[in-house]
This record gives sequence, structure tokens and C-alpha cells, in this order.
Amino acid sequence: MKLKLLLIISFIFFNVSFASENINVNINPNSKANELMLKEENTIQSRIDKIGTNLLNANKITKRVVFAYDKEDKKRFMNIYDELTKRQVIIYEDLYKSIEDDNELAAALAREISLVVKSYNGMWGGRIDAIQVGLSSKKFEIVADKRAVDYMVNAGYNPLGLITFINKTCPQKRTDKIARHNLTSKRLAVIYEYITYKYPQYLENNEYENNKYYQNFLLTSLSNRAKLKEKLRTKSTKAIKYE
Repeated sequence: MKLKLLLIISFIFFNVSFASENINVNINPNSKANELMLKEENTIQSRIDKIGTNLLNANKITKRVVFAYDKEDKKRFMNIYDELTKRQVIIYEDLYKSIEDDNELAAALAREISLVVKSYNGMWGGRIDAIQVGLSSKKFEIVADKRAVDYMVNAGYNPLGLITFINKTCPQKRTDKIARHNLTSKRLAVIYEYITYKYPQYLENNEYENNKYYQNFLLTSLSNRAKLKEKLRTKSTKAIKYE
């Protein structure tokens, strides 16, 4: 009788212990997953802070700019206005997923820094200019792209990363005649021309030569690059009408 009682108690104890272990197994993975996710986000934030600050310091930007990583999916106009008025650059998760190396991250940050710095000027503490930047004209878009190239080079990053970054993340619209933004193909052509004239060393010693995204840019820009080649051959000073 005592032996049966002992076996019953042992069985109950074993099952309670097993259930307890199962509860721990179910809880711990979630806790560990959250911990890993937080660690990954901290690593991304640190990377963004480091490269962003490199760009600020190397270009002697005296205006305060801070950086943030955000897991929001979309970048609406109010998000952009909020960035500009708070003088911060936000890299969203869906955009970050397309970034392959430090040059491309520097490209994304440099492009936004050039916008945020602009928001320090003008009436109401730069708020009016912030709206103008948020609704940026095609001309200002080109100026901001060129400034981003300068920022990158000054900080030791390869400006061709701006080409691969834009080539991957900016879709090609049908027309830009009534749009606020230039066709992506035009932006890329202007950036390529700017690098050709001002920073030819990056094309002569091209570390992106075998990069598949850069190769895709070369493939899709044959017509525009032919126009640039002709301009170089004839030593023309006229602006090219890129398509």
C-alpha cells in the first residue's frame, strides 16, 4: 500500500515538474526573441548614429542633427515635415532592408542631412523652409543629390553607393511633367555626370564594377550615358536633357 502511494506521489510530482518545464519553454523563447530583436535594433541604431555623425563631422555641419531608426512601413508627408522641424533624420525599416553596405547607408543619410540642414533657415525657425523642402522642387532635388555626393566623399564614402541605393529604392514613374520629383533615371544620370566631372577617381578605380545593382544601373542608363559620352567628346558646356 505504501509502495502504491509512493508511486502515485512520484507520478504527480513528475507531471507537475514536466508541466512547469513546458511553461518555461513556452515563455523563454518569446522573451529571448524580444531580447534578440532589441539587440538587433540597438545595433542598427548604433550603426546609423556612427555613420551619420561621421558625415556631420567630416562636413563641418554646425547645425544639430540627430538620427533615428523607425520600424514604420511608410514615410508620409507629415513624417517628413516632422523630421525637418525636429531636425532629425529617420531611417525606416523598409528602406534599411535595401541597404547593403556602409556607402549605401551613408548615401541614405547624406541625402536626408542635406534636407534637414536646409530646414534651419527662414521664417518661423525654419518651418516655412521645412514645408518647401517637404514639397521639394525638381531643381532642389538635384541640388540635394549633388550635395549628398559631396558629403559622402568628404567623409570617405564611395559616392557610387548613392547610385546603387537610389537604383534599388526609387521606382521609375512614367513621366515627371506634372510631378514634384524628377524621373529616377534623370536623377541617376545627373549624379553619374556629377561624379564623372568632380570625382572621376571613383569611376577609374571602380569598386562597384562587379556589383549587380551598379551593373543594372549601367544596363538601364545606356542612352543617358551615351549623351554624356558625346558631351565629353565635344567638350560641350550645355546641360544634357536626360530621359
